[in-house]
Amino acid sequence: QVQLNQAGGGLVQPGDSLRLSCVASGRTVSRAVVAWFRQAPGKEREFLAALFRGGSTPHYADAVRGRFTISRDNAKNTVYLQMNNLKPEDTAVYYCAVDSNLILSSIRVSSQYDYWGQGTQVTVSS
Repeated sequence: QVQLNQAGGGLVQPGDSLRLSCVASGRTVSRAVVAWFRQAPGKEREFLAALFRGGSTPHYADAVRGRFTISRDNAKNTVYLQMNNLKPEDTAVYYCAVDSNLILSSIRVSSQYDYWGQGTQVTVSS
């Protein structure tokens, strides 16, 4: 059984940084597509970033490119999302997702992922 356990998040001020983590069990992250999404109240779940299985080239949404960085530590079976220069519009519940069978053209589609973390709230406010 695959489980994703998220940590990080919280209340920060604009311009601050946060790092989210997602520890996987039951699935090796180096052999899976790993991604981060977020969902703000009243909005659809939004793709943020992904790493294709075995790959090191990250894929980002335009809204976060240059501010957010996705990475994975294969030894710890953990995926990270480093978020810098946070803005109020980044306020949302953030989710990690993992899937072993996605093709590259589907990595931005939330419905294609089989496994999700529990979500963590990020609030950016002064």
